[in-house]
Amino acid sequence: MTSLSVPVATLGTPRIGPRRELKLALESFWAGKISEQQLLEAAAGLRIANWARQKSLGATIIPSNDFSLYDHVLDTSVMVGAIPEAYGWKGGAVSLKTYFAMARGSQGDAHDASCSHAHHGHGVTAQEMTKWFDTNYHYMVPEFHKRQTFKLSSHKVIEEYDEAKALGYQTRPVLVGPVTLLKLGKSQDASVDPVSLLDGLLPVYVEVLQELARRGAEWVQIDEPCLVLDLNETERNALQRAYARLAKDVPGIKIMLATYFGAIGDTIATALALPVAGLHVDLIRAPQQLSQIESGARQDLVISLGVIDGRNVWRSNLSALVERYKPVIAKLGAGRVQIAPSCSLLHTPIDLELETGLDPDVKSWLAFSVQKIAELSTLAKALAGDASVADALAASDKAAKARQTSPKIHDAAVAKRMAAIDDAMRRRTSAFASRADVQRKRFALPAFPTTTIGSFPQTADVRNARAAHAKGTLTNAQYEQFLKEETARTVRWQEEIGLDVLVHGEFERNDMVQYFGEQLSGFVFTQYGWVQSYGSRYVRPPILFGDVSRPKPMTVEWWRYSQSLTKKPMKAMLTGPVTILNWSFVRDDLPRSEACRQIALAIRDEVTDLEKAGATMIQIDEAALREGLPLRHSEWKTYLEWAVESFRICSTGVADATQIHTHMCYSEFNAIIDAIAAMDADVISIETSRSKMELLDAFTSFKYPNDIGPGVYDIHSPRVPETTEMRDLITLARKRLSDSQLWINPDCGLKTRRWEEVRPALVNMVAAARALRKAL
Repeated sequence: MTSLSVPVATLGTPRIGPRRELKLALESFWAGKISEQQLLEAAAGLRIANWARQKSLGATIIPSNDFSLYDHVLDTSVMVGAIPEAYGWKGGAVSLKTYFAMARGSQGDAHDASCSHAHHGHGVTAQEMTKWFDTNYHYMVPEFHKRQTFKLSSHKVIEEYDEAKALGYQTRPVLVGPVTLLKLGKSQDASVDPVSLLDGLLPVYVEVLQELARRGAEWVQIDEPCLVLDLNETERNALQRAYARLAKDVPGIKIMLATYFGAIGDTIATALALPVAGLHVDLIRAPQQLSQIESGARQDLVISLGVIDGRNVWRSNLSALVERYKPVIAKLGAGRVQIAPSCSLLHTPIDLELETGLDPDVKSWLAFSVQKIAELSTLAKALAGDASVADALAASDKAAKARQTSPKIHDAAVAKRMAAIDDAMRRRTSAFASRADVQRKRFALPAFPTTTIGSFPQTADVRNARAAHAKGTLTNAQYEQFLKEETARTVRWQEEIGLDVLVHGEFERNDMVQYFGEQLSGFVFTQYGWVQSYGSRYVRPPILFGDVSRPKPMTVEWWRYSQSLTKKPMKAMLTGPVTILNWSFVRDDLPRSEACRQIALAIRDEVTDLEKAGATMIQIDEAALREGLPLRHSEWKTYLEWAVESFRICSTGVADATQIHTHMCYSEFNAIIDAIAAMDADVISIETSRSKMELLDAFTSFKYPNDIGPGVYDIHSPRVPETTEMRDLITLARKRLSDSQLWINPDCGLKTRRWEEVRPALVNMVAAARALRKAL
């Protein structure tokens, strides 16, 4: 390699282990099967393997503190002592018990009944959780109050730097930046803007950086992805104040300020003026910002170029990247440039080589975390003129050309259907008021009808049966019989406790997106392509590589069987096109809007077939509609137009008497309430329990006309809410909406919970609804 070699940084890597080792360790610890020490040893083993893997692949700038037992934002809240009183922390070292109580809630006694998390005598709830920018990763929302004080309360970042250094790795520690931490947090006091707390927070960051400098750290990576959002003047000033303070008080350490998920945009002047040693920019989402960086950066600023997609799984065209960035490096100077993924590789699966069942052609077009680091290493050598990578570049060229011309990608029949979409396919026959009257007469449901979102616990028996079937040790007939028995048992139990509208439990489904993608053309699936959603919850996103169609019905027979078990309405359960799109790795050779419309046509076919089979209630979940919003408000309108259109394409081809439900996960609805209304679902269920029904305020001020099921049971926590607690939540909902609009349901599906939690929680939920009916 020549002396012009460009440093390769990874920004961050997956924490979970190639075979989900972290999940196994966490869940064993929570179940009391392993000790705290054993959990910590398992975590250390994963970190060691991550560092060794990156070095072996050619990374020259390796991060530390990118590992987390649950969530890196929660780690940062703990680091600065932003721990609500309800969790009982009195200062000093933060125990794992406190940490996991913040993440998952706890069933024991509350510590402070005045706190929003407390439920006297019945445990403490988890902190609020929401999506990390526009990804499918969830973070724990930091909480602050007007008397907030900050204190260094966890030395994790320092300990993991020392740990790596003792193994011979000079790492670049990673921290969530102070302004991003505050901006993503919430205040318990409406009058307090969390960003106003910056001056009290900065001494903790100074203390951390000073200690890292004493330990020998040369660089630290501070992530400020808030720079790609629409920032106001106060937030820009906060950034200037923060980095002026860090530069002044910690001159001995260099800061790589990392931005990602979009363009810095109108904050570019602020970013370039900050007194930091380096700036990382995402050139996958926002390649246009490079010219501003080249012309506006000071001469000593190191530029980290995010040139490999850190959020998708497609192999890079390395020759094209060499051609694109060789002049950039010549202009900036090799000493001023690093190359990296667009963002942390946290959002990609770990290793493509574990996949033995993929279509060979499709596999040749893919790159997971391991392969992306190798691509960066190859690219660095190619940019330095190293001839040893000629074969790797040729292989990259071959894969790019094969993908571009493959007949597996394009389907003329799908193109014909897309061209035939017209206005009649985008609207219901009648307005909601007319449909609602027809549906109320048809179903004759009581006030505050009770239901669930769809799934019931996927027990070890269910998972073992699925695994045995996949291995061939359980025949098709045996597996189907097992699933029928699980379904029948669940339907009977729902009838026994008095739910008004039933679901079949979805025991035949592995995942709400994967189940459908496996039956649609244009998708492939992995065996080990896991990515973290939150905590120990991992998903294997489908890979959407080609045109989408539905070869045959996907859910009709299971709905028909489950409805045969009861006289009560049985909801048919589907996943909507926007959610399938947003929770998949999506092809990058077609606009997302076009891919979404293709999926919508396929789901429309399923809706039509379900109605023909007799389904009277069809739920089309759009859990991820809001998370697909662009980060810049100026781009929202376009996204919402095609997202709503896609939902309407799949949902409008039914009679007025057929009730269309939808469900949305963690969302702030105020800014998109018009779009939600435009979806025109008869019933929408949303997650509101952790927000104490505050999320309903958007529907109230908008005077939303359709029916709503605000969640009264937080399914992301193992704790069981009492009847009075849920009744109180319903009462809060009644203050915001009319009784005729309200449905009663959990926040989300119950797949990840245990029956020991679900049974009493739903019994309490039904009891709460009945108590309020009696009071009418």
